Amino acid sequence: MREVVGGHFLPTPPDRIGVAVSGGSDSTALLTLLSDFVAETGGPSLHVVTVDHGLRPEAAGEARAVAALAAELGHGHDTLRWTGWDGEGNLQDAARRARYALIAEWARAQGIGAVALGHTADDQAETVLMRLARAAGADGLSGMRARRYHHGVLFVRPMLTLRRGDLRALLRCKGRTWIDDPSNEDESFDRVRMRRAMDLLAPLGLTVPALASVAANSAAIRDTLDWYAFTEARACVRIEAGDVVIPLRDLRRLRPEILRRVLIAALHWLTGAEYPPRRRAMALLAEAVRHGTDMTLHGCHAKVSRGELRLMREARAVEGVIAAPGRPWDGRWRLTPPQGTDAPEGAEIRALGAAGLAECPLWRDTGAPRLSLLASPAVWQGDLLVAAPAAGRPEGWTAELIRDEEAFFGFFLSH
Repeated sequence: MREVVGGHFLPTPPDRIGVAVSGGSDSTALLTLLSDFVAETGGPSLHVVTVDHGLRPEAAGEARAVAALAAELGHGHDTLRWTGWDGEGNLQDAARRARYALIAEWARAQGIGAVALGHTADDQAETVLMRLARAAGADGLSGMRARRYHHGVLFVRPMLTLRRGDLRALLRCKGRTWIDDPSNEDESFDRVRMRRAMDLLAPLGLTVPALASVAANSAAIRDTLDWYAFTEARACVRIEAGDVVIPLRDLRRLRPEILRRVLIAALHWLTGAEYPPRRRAMALLAEAVRHGTDMTLHGCHAKVSRGELRLMREARAVEGVIAAPGRPWDGRWRLTPPQGTDAPEGAEIRALGAAGLAECPLWRDTGAPRLSLLASPAVWQGDLLVAAPAAGRPEGWTAELIRDEEAFFGFFLSH
């Protein structure tokens, strides 16, 4: 098992690996196996992190127990606390999103190249069963990825082929204990109900190994589809003034699933959103653009004109986005003042909007559509427009795309 876990970081492991440990059996086994691996190989260094969601009074003590184990093994430990739960919505989903965001922020601050997570083959099987109940396609049935970039950090799941029972047997052999989270018995959660159902399905052949194989087979299909979508996008997609542009003659020859993936990549590149729209919404978008109909979706405009589809940011989606000069705006743009000068006092980056565009008499000379420019970044000082580089009024300011063309194409092979 040690070789399986450690092998996910070879042949060129990062200098520092983060390990997310809750104190449960899976993550405790992960820390144990990785600790043995680095002791045997002489590196890299491990840094342990625990997220206290603040939902149970026992959580603080559990984090201290993890810290004690990390210290015993010779590794540093940090506890991150989440205080964002407002009592509404899906608790498990909100906690999961917060957990990833907190760990990613911690990893970036620590200069950690990868973070290991303790998901097992049992978790993978439960995930496949849950997604099967939602009539998922190849992407959903492929389950959790072994490697995935999230919030700019590489998360690695090195135990997806290992069974929870085997990991617990390992811990018993080493004399280690673990914490059982009572929420794992709460049948108000979908995952817990699926776990119970698997006991009934196993005699029918729907075992953990069988469902894990479904995930592996579906992942191979997903990766193949992503590759073909990547090659098609390379041949027909271009990035222009921060928009994604596709000639209709090319778009209409794409097979439906390839087109769906290209459109998802475009929406992700424009918005940076963690999840794409639902399959039904994507089908409506594909149908609209094939028939030359404009549509708004996911904070973006899809406009068909002059034989092209142009996907652009929707002005309404960015009207409240504000950044300081030189800082990322809407996750995509960075505006910097003329070389050798500082930004005016009180200057901030906001969307150009209709009022700003009215002060840019040369905007038509840029060749960019009005809708696109309304959502473009501009420099404001209160109600005074200082500069609008994308709209033909740069005033010495430069606008740089942080998520560039290669980031768009890279999405197909890295998400």
